[in-house]
Amino acid sequence: MPRRTPRTTLDRLRTPRRLPKFLKTASICVLIAGLLSPVAAGTAEAAASNDYCGGQCSDIIPPGENGNATLAQILLNQAFGTQPSHAEDQLGPYANLATGYSTLTDAKINNFFNDASFGVPSDQVASSEKPAGRSDVTIVRDKKSGVPHITGTTRYGTEFGAGYAAAEDRLWLMDVFRHVGRGQLTSFAGGAAANQGLEQEFWRNAPYTEADLQAQIDRAVAGAGDRGKQALDDVNAYLAGVNAYIDASDSGRYFPGEYVLTGHKDAITNAGTIEHFKVTDMVALASVIGALFGSGGGGEVNNAISLLAAQSKFGVEQGTAVWESFRERNDPEAVLTVHNGESFPYASKPDSPQGAALPDAGSVTQEPLVYDRTGSAAGASAARASKTAATTALTSAKRGMSNALVVSGKYTASGHPVAVFGPQTGYFAPQLLMLQEIQGPGISARGASFAGLGMYVELGRGQDYSWSATTSGQDIIDTYAVELCQDDHHYLYHGTCTAMDKIEQKNAWSPTVADGTAAGSYTMRVWRTKYGPVEYRATVAGKKVAYTTLRSSFQHEADSIIGFQMLNDPGYIKGPQDFQSAVQHINYTFNWFYADSQHTAYYNSGDNPVRASGVDAEFPVWAQTAYEWRNWDPATNTADYTPPSQHPNSIDQDYYISWNNKQAKDYTAAPWGEGPVHRGNLLEDRVKKLVAAGGVTRASLTKAMADAALADLRAEDVLPKLLAVLNSSTVTDPAAAAAVSKLSAWVSAGARRTETSAGSKTYADADAIRILDAWWPLLVKAEFEPGLGSDLYAAITANLPVDESPSAAHGPTGSHAGSSFQYGWWSYVDKDIRAVLGRPVQGPLAQKYCGGGSLSACRDALISTLKQAAGMTASQVYPGDDQCSAGDQWCADSIAQRALGGVKHGRISWQNRPTFQQVVEYTSHR
Repeated sequence: MPRRTPRTTLDRLRTPRRLPKFLKTASICVLIAGLLSPVAAGTAEAAASNDYCGGQCSDIIPPGENGNATLAQILLNQAFGTQPSHAEDQLGPYANLATGYSTLTDAKINNFFNDASFGVPSDQVASSEKPAGRSDVTIVRDKKSGVPHITGTTRYGTEFGAGYAAAEDRLWLMDVFRHVGRGQLTSFAGGAAANQGLEQEFWRNAPYTEADLQAQIDRAVAGAGDRGKQALDDVNAYLAGVNAYIDASDSGRYFPGEYVLTGHKDAITNAGTIEHFKVTDMVALASVIGALFGSGGGGEVNNAISLLAAQSKFGVEQGTAVWESFRERNDPEAVLTVHNGESFPYASKPDSPQGAALPDAGSVTQEPLVYDRTGSAAGASAARASKTAATTALTSAKRGMSNALVVSGKYTASGHPVAVFGPQTGYFAPQLLMLQEIQGPGISARGASFAGLGMYVELGRGQDYSWSATTSGQDIIDTYAVELCQDDHHYLYHGTCTAMDKIEQKNAWSPTVADGTAAGSYTMRVWRTKYGPVEYRATVAGKKVAYTTLRSSFQHEADSIIGFQMLNDPGYIKGPQDFQSAVQHINYTFNWFYADSQHTAYYNSGDNPVRASGVDAEFPVWAQTAYEWRNWDPATNTADYTPPSQHPNSIDQDYYISWNNKQAKDYTAAPWGEGPVHRGNLLEDRVKKLVAAGGVTRASLTKAMADAALADLRAEDVLPKLLAVLNSSTVTDPAAAAAVSKLSAWVSAGARRTETSAGSKTYADADAIRILDAWWPLLVKAEFEPGLGSDLYAAITANLPVDESPSAAHGPTGSHAGSSFQYGWWSYVDKDIRAVLGRPVQGPLAQKYCGGGSLSACRDALISTLKQAAGMTASQVYPGDDQCSAGDQWCADSIAQRALGGVKHGRISWQNRPTFQQVVEYTSHR
């Protein structure tokens, strides 16, 4: 019987669930008897491999390692809230750091994290198995978290075991995401509007045929020599393990229950099929992960639209200056990861731009993706999902997330480097990442891997080093204007009228127990050119064009496997230079961080294309030979890329911080909003202070991260300047004065969004938080719209949303997602208010906006909007949603584990921190 989580900490995390009408208690009892999964038997000790961390490596991924549940376990969860073993035992410790960090010591770290040492002590072994009866691999699981520790005596057996363990923990999720990558989610899991939006978002940017997927494998293997061949062997062994588990769980009837609920299997007869995985599925999976976290740039058409709006308002010269000041390509006040002054020029604004293909005003239309809608696909919710998916897919405001704090041993108490880092991948049930330890010939690592891509640990630790990544988002996507000829589906390629390729995916669905969405269908259709998929249509100087997007990693989703293989190889990684060499093989846009007992290091990865001279990467350019990437081959989408030395990189800097901020001086920011106020400042200010004092420990660095995770960026960095304007003369209005008093007290208390006590579900300084949440969008509009005009203001907000507070559902990450304060107008407000106050500003906006530059008029605008905000009730500020009732401030901020399967979990209090996180300090080196 699956264990019930003790009613302690998690009581406050779990919310009551209503059982679907068709699931009555009596029927549950009948089903449970025959559907419980088998219990793994036997114990064995897994001997630790060479481990140089000295018990000082820790990690965590909520909600838990176990992401599979049988039908019986799903029914029990839905009816009574019980959890399968290890399904959410990491959620409580993760959540508790928010209220427990203030008294954290090194000895208490593993109250909030797992011990990430290699191996499992004999008294902590929960189970041991030989998957499929193989003699060359053993999977041991520990009692505390159920993490699989895979030990193989052959390379094939090791990878087979990794695949088997992955399927044990994430089979359903793996299946979901291979169908997302193939644009087939609705046909597989149901036609819910969210499913429609998800498959449309990803398939728009990676519309691959089966032949495309296979060609990517062939190229990746052929181009990497012996390592490429080994990678293919590893993938095949991994998939053999996955498929062996599919067969075993099918015949044993302990496969994930979602297959029954979605109609793929019959609970009584066991009829139906769970499809085996194949190599091309791995490429489809990789395309989803790459699009989510590793493909920076794009948005050139929206940039052009806002530039034209600025020029229409102010004239070409002044309008361009206004636009550039908001764009902040290389803002001198931006927080940097490489802060030693070294310059890494990339995608800089050319002195004399060439080849620009800006659209005629009002001519841009977005290319449709969905055709031939029937049934529920033709409804209003489906249309809204499609609109949101298109906006998300085409913006330059990519999901960034993830942070890193790394301090050189020169400034630590032990003399060894300390690192606290991890990817902020959102919160899902089951989680996208899974923990594992892999020990075998040429592999020695523990950490996190994306479900279905776990041949290697992708973020984690080796024998005497750890590594992690944050999304970097530098620009590897360009937009080309292809001139049309003959009709809307032919274009000029090097002077020849050429047909576009029509790529289609037809999906249909019917209601199931899991998804009652009415029957429906549609066709997704992408027109693909040699310059990439068509995303918009317009006219340029009267000529009909299609705007296409070309991504350097397009048709190269599999290439990064070599870099991950190297990171797992103890024979390859001996120090920071080897680490940098390994991640140079990763073509996605990431910031990579490294720590061992002696050194720290950083490297920015990605295939950065070498653009033609004069091309401005901010805007669409003509699809002509003169403006193509240097030595670009459309048949393989390869080109010249900037050499490693031109990527931001460093070894043994005093400290590194990253929260998707600007990487280095002159390394042009692809997303908007990388100015003087960025959430990276929350880390920079705290770590810089620690380093100045010296004696940094694992606990003190973790406390810095945890404190930043509760900070309201607007309140910490911008609100004091707004209060300076308000207090430039006595505030006489009683309502405004009361609001100022509350906001000032909150700033003095640390400007955090934190509970009064653990589990209270009530914020300290709740009124101040409500006021700022209501005030921010009002003050931004009052400050900037009069000077910009409504059209330009709207155009720039399309480039960069005004706000991304924890409760904001309109930001790129949506609501209840944890990640906050990445995208917003805080830098604009900061620069403008400082200018109005007469304070120095480097890289100022082109003009003063608040009150037209008058301090008294600016103050009047702020007072007026502050009074309006203070008068708004909690129900108005937090209107409620499918998770929360109106007016529930804590709930509006709270993190929800978004269900991707049948098991549900409760909400936790808001934290702005990595999902998978490591705390490491190595004591010695090989």
